[in-house]
Amino acid sequence: MYETIKAMTFLDRGILLLTGFIAIYMLFILFKKQKEKAETENIFFIISFAVLLVSGLILIFTNWDSLLSPFVAVVAGLIPFGLALGLIKKFYPKFFKLYLVVLTIGLIMIAVTKFGNVLCQGSIALPVFHAIAGLTIFFVPICAVKSGKAKPAYINVTIGGTLIGLGGIALAFIKNGGQLLFFSPLIVLTILAPLLFLTALFFALGLTKGE
Repeated sequence: MYETIKAMTFLDRGILLLTGFIAIYMLFILFKKQKEKAETENIFFIISFAVLLVSGLILIFTNWDSLLSPFVAVVAGLIPFGLALGLIKKFYPKFFKLYLVVLTIGLIMIAVTKFGNVLCQGSIALPVFHAIAGLTIFFVPICAVKSGKAKPAYINVTIGGTLIGLGGIALAFIKNGGQLLFFSPLIVLTILAPLLFLTALFFALGLTKGE
């Protein structure tokens, strides 16, 4: 159990609060962009930052206990879900429907394994889902910059994707009773708050400076 390994510190809560401020800033920017020009990718980016904000607030008020909740596991998947789909829609729209189907199936599988009694132990749905979304977030900005579709600063999205991808996969392995490389439960909980902050920061830099 997470709560027997490491309690959330005031520093953790402070970092999560800063992450929330970045999320609020990005929501303001994205809502403004959507109002000026309605684009589907903005909706998916908004979903990601809104979930990031809510998840951070839940963690602040519940310690790390909420990480054990099946509901949180499913909802948190909306962060990479929204970012990956937003990037595909923005730069490679012809693949959007395919990605939407694949990632939606992934979320449904996660919900089934977390809320149902089917494959609840040792399910690979969560790690696989995070891997697909994470690789999408990693490679799409690089390809977009290389092809001239985005400015070099958009690479910051790749950095953010790398961070949240590694963290998400490591956390998923631990919740399923395993461990990814040296990412023990103690290490994951120690770096989780800073990881969320840096992820939000790099995503914000990429989305605001890279267009």
